[in-house]
Amino acid sequence: MNDFLTIIISALVALLCTNWIYPHILKVALTKNIVDNPDARKLQRVPVPVLGGLTVVFGILAGIMSFKYLGSFYDMFPVFAAIIIIMIIGFIDDTISLSPKIRFIIEILLVLYIIFVSGKQINDFHGLWGFTTIPEYISIPLTIFASVGIINAINLIDGVDGYSSGYTIVSSIIFSIVFFTLGNIRMAALAVIVAASLIPFFLHNVFGKYSKMFIGDAGTLSLGIIFSIFVINILSPYDQSQYISPNFGLIPFTLAVMCIPIFDTLRVMSMRIIRGKSPFSADKTHLHHLFIELGFSHWGTTISIITINILVVLCWFLSYKIGLSIDIQLYIVVALGILITFGFYPATQSHIRKQTKLYYFLHKIGLKTQTTNKKTWKKIQKFIDQSTSKEIRDMYK
Repeated sequence: MNDFLTIIISALVALLCTNWIYPHILKVALTKNIVDNPDARKLQRVPVPVLGGLTVVFGILAGIMSFKYLGSFYDMFPVFAAIIIIMIIGFIDDTISLSPKIRFIIEILLVLYIIFVSGKQINDFHGLWGFTTIPEYISIPLTIFASVGIINAINLIDGVDGYSSGYTIVSSIIFSIVFFTLGNIRMAALAVIVAASLIPFFLHNVFGKYSKMFIGDAGTLSLGIIFSIFVINILSPYDQSQYISPNFGLIPFTLAVMCIPIFDTLRVMSMRIIRGKSPFSADKTHLHHLFIELGFSHWGTTISIITINILVVLCWFLSYKIGLSIDIQLYIVVALGILITFGFYPATQSHIRKQTKLYYFLHKIGLKTQTTNKKTWKKIQKFIDQSTSKEIRDMYK
């Protein structure tokens, strides 16, 4: 059996396991009242079960165990253990809440664990600015900084239905293609497994009426640690010329894939600090909040932001294909990230305040994404909700 077929089978196992356990976890969440209640900063109007992340992690772990090329359990133990630990931390945060400082410290310790148990870290710039391998006294702090940043960036995009899961599905597929190209079959498999595990959750989260759950911190933190593992593996030393062109900018690539979450998080946190607030304080200043303010539906917001992020990846890919240097590739990605987040957000807010023609144009587009009352949407919703029992549906009445 070839590598590609084996990966597909493992992904199918992950998808089916997530789909199987979903209604059971939903019932537990409703029975135990483990829900996310609406408040001034949240966009939902009713309490929503918040254990969706457990279903996704279950599927991911099942997929990992089914993939023969992942090798012995010891080989994948750092990944396996890291996912379980961060899932538990996220579950605690979902149920009784942890202070941001405690969670931040745990994230740092967990990244250190991954570094020293796996023996991998971000210690190769692969030609960026003329650098290749960098010393540990630089690479270890850099790995901690980048990984914790990725974890929190993924965590903070969980604001509208389908955004965090839709973004991570698309990004995992992109990562899997590059890992496969680089000959890293284990990471390619993990990326496809992650994408497959998220699909059932995504459908329920976006279309479900009685079956909707939020992914919660258990889910977003787990996805964040997995994405940090992806980045660490991509930026570890190896001879990439065996697989791809030396002009393939791995750092620009990873930044392009994670462009919107990273730059939007940087913008939000920096603005909070400027205003004298904690960078971890909650507000409604993320990019997805802007789209909602413009009149976009949750679905429309999700599609719009994911599409923008894909366009950034395509711009990076085009810069690579036309032969631009790795340094220029990075500058293009950084410029796009700053323009889309630090530029687009305040400029659009200004148009909203002034009620300009551009605002009304964007608002008109946004209203067209309001499709929840249309027949096709309701048919999909009915199909998705079929997995829920009458007992669960009665809980909503």
